[in-house]
Amino acid sequence: MGISFDLPELNIREDELKLLLSIKLLEEGIVSLGKAAEIASYSEKAFAEILVHRGVSPLKYSELDIDKEMRNA
Repeated sequence: MGISFDLPELNIREDELKLLLSIKLLEEGIVSLGKAAEIASYSEKAFAEILVHRGVSPLKYSELDIDKEMRNA
């Protein structure tokens, strides 16, 4: 499925726009790491490295997961 929409003139390449979109979708919990990497046209490993370079964690934990891990530490 392709999506098409008009944007105001932006000085940004399509690949960068796809990367930014995929990062935001991942941060919002809308897509998984694998799906975000696919949207951005990267392997999961390469996408995770890009995330780390940009200061975004590729791992997502819920508060419940963090509490559980802290109790088991």
